[in-house]
Amino acid sequence: MVKSVRATPAEINAAVQALRNGDVVAFPTETVYGLGANAQHAAALQRVFELKQRPRTHPLIVHLDQARFLHRWARTVSAAAEQLAAQFWPGPLTMVLPRASNVLDLVTGGQDTVAVRVPSHPMALQLLTAFGGGIAAPSANRYGHVSPTRADHVRDEFGSAVSVILDGGECKVGLESTIVDCSGEVPRLLRPGAVTLSALRRVVPDIVVGATAETPRVPGSNLTHYAPATPLSLIPGAEIDRLAASLSDQGQRIAVLGMRPPLRTLRLVTWINGGTRQETYARDLYANLRTLDKAGCVRILVQEVPGGELWDAVRDRLERAAAVATDEDAGDSMAAGVLP
Repeated sequence: MVKSVRATPAEINAAVQALRNGDVVAFPTETVYGLGANAQHAAALQRVFELKQRPRTHPLIVHLDQARFLHRWARTVSAAAEQLAAQFWPGPLTMVLPRASNVLDLVTGGQDTVAVRVPSHPMALQLLTAFGGGIAAPSANRYGHVSPTRADHVRDEFGSAVSVILDGGECKVGLESTIVDCSGEVPRLLRPGAVTLSALRRVVPDIVVGATAETPRVPGSNLTHYAPATPLSLIPGAEIDRLAASLSDQGQRIAVLGMRPPLRTLRLVTWINGGTRQETYARDLYANLRTLDKAGCVRILVQEVPGGELWDAVRDRLERAAAVATDEDAGDSMAAGVLP
């Protein structure tokens, strides 16, 4: 449930002053909370990378309050990009475009492209309008970790290191934006999100899916990402109760994110029912993973989600979160019998 959608004038003024002073500000969007800095302030951008422990070759997304300011950041805007902006902005769509000459390398990761979006959260738009410029903002969490969808998640990550946190309640979408590369001849879907491929194709029918060797680097494209500290494994629904029971019987404390309640209560198993409604599951995914990550368990088992494009974004995030555990399992974890 959204706690608040608008900030007080005093809260906005404090955030704007912090941005102008070269500080970072955490603020809500409809997708996840962002860790924002003045996109034209190099020292502030460096602070974002330092706080997140993020590689400087990993580009940031510039947030704007209106599409009409796109020309200040993009050298050219294709017809496809204009059509997508008209249809989906404000909203959970990021577009990659040829960068304008004034865009800093820290924003682009040294590439000749810039990622831009107009968020739809009222508090984000309040901040952007009052600031009057672009705010470069990755998700407000340590690099590679689970993204924050509530203000308290940001506080858990950074404590007092981020002095200004605008609390807009729970994010409505809960997963990072769809990313479409519009810098080439053909639009290319690079990261799934709430704006689905079918929705994109209704606007730009020639869009293709996936990166090539020439495709720009974009946020969230690493094989391992969005991961809790506790190793995470994806398990078929028919197997998850049996596996949880087996591990519990062995004395292992296990966390489960299912799509239904457990068949029976198990002494050493913490179980969250994420439900079967895609919108609710996606909105609550990161909050549920954070809760299970704090449960003191040796493993998080996540029931595999359904196929189909409606679940593409959820599946993408879970597969990247599980890839961390898979890499670790090649070493000591599997040998120690964490999973049979």
